[in-house]
Amino acid sequence: MKRVIDYNVKVRVKADETGVETANVKMSMNPFDEIAVEEAIRLKEAGKATEVVLVTMGEAKCEDILRTGLAMGADSGIHILSDSEIQPLGAAKLLAKLVAEEAPGLVIMGKQAIDDDANQTGQMLAALLGWPQATFASKLVIEGDKATVTREVDGGLSTIKINMPAVVTTDLRLNEPRYVKLPEIMKARSKPVTKKAPGDYGVDITPRLKTLKVQEPPKRAGGIKVADVAELLDKLKNEAKVL
Repeated sequence: MKRVIDYNVKVRVKADETGVETANVKMSMNPFDEIAVEEAIRLKEAGKATEVVLVTMGEAKCEDILRTGLAMGADSGIHILSDSEIQPLGAAKLLAKLVAEEAPGLVIMGKQAIDDDANQTGQMLAALLGWPQATFASKLVIEGDKATVTREVDGGLSTIKINMPAVVTTDLRLNEPRYVKLPEIMKARSKPVTKKAPGDYGVDITPRLKTLKVQEPPKRAGGIKVADVAELLDKLKNEAKVL
């Protein structure tokens, strides 16, 4: 689970273009990760899983999304504390170490985080573990030691069957996360959260990617009216250069 700027907040670029402004900005759980948590809890409620363990990485403030996930119905959480950036490969390596310790039957992750849109960690984790993977899941059915996953692809839907343990990354249409009520939030405070550091797993999280510049997208130009189809085709061909 990743703590990101809330999807309802308008993102502002810093004046020096080194990144986006996060000070005094509402943060929340990455929406795709929230779907992953919901799916894991539903599997437990259906008797397909016995325990749901959540994992987040980052500064101390990230514990709030762990508590949200615990309030949804997860059993426990693991918080890998780090004040420095953890990029996709570093996150995948840490998760691989965690998987070796926890021995889960299934790892469910959001397909991507809405801040960097990398869409890499799930695939990297599956590669490091040598596990089957099913990305962009819009439906997940567990039958014994196999999972049938319907995936959203460019051409429509693709359904595959994979052996477990496996890595599944979730898309938007997999489910609708539940609303967390106050009693569940109170109960979540007593659920266990284990705190670790990247060094505990012997993983080097030194960033391998460097952000050179972050800029606002160009403002959309106003539209124009054309007299007829011939003029439209002419502008598309000679001005827009799309034909």
